[in-house]
Amino acid sequence: MSGPWRRQAGLLNRGAMPFPQLTLYRHDRHSRALITLAGEIDLTTERIVRESLGQCVRDGIRAIDVDLTTVTFCDVTGLNAFLHASRATAVAGGSLRLHHPPSALARIIALTGNSTLLHGYPGVPPRPSSPPWTPGAPSGEPSRAPTATAIPTPGN
Repeated sequence: MSGPWRRQAGLLNRGAMPFPQLTLYRHDRHSRALITLAGEIDLTTERIVRESLGQCVRDGIRAIDVDLTTVTFCDVTGLNAFLHASRATAVAGGSLRLHHPPSALARIIALTGNSTLLHGYPGVPPRPSSPPWTPGAPSGEPSRAPTATAIPTPGN
């Protein structure tokens, strides 16, 4: 399964309060996938994350890069989905890396001792053998995605 697709979490909105939305785009190249998430990852949307990352493994993807640049919120249920997917990918002989997490998520990851999920985060060396790629780059020649490092600040 390749290409952009959207899934919206939540139940029928009857006008009382909008439900959080999470948009997920998946781009495959051989046994590698770039997952771009936008919106909020919480109890109402983590199932989308968990199912989508699990589908990558079932589709034979062995390197999963998750771009969180446009994620506005992610709680521990989101972290749990990433940890579950990381274990499943490792069992299949692959790896999962998070790129550009929100500072609160980066802090939760650091506090729980799971910084191996992070790519290019302070204290975590980047994986030169498998750089993140940008869709549309010439086949066989991945282009590096823009890099930015989220540094958690006290009080966030």
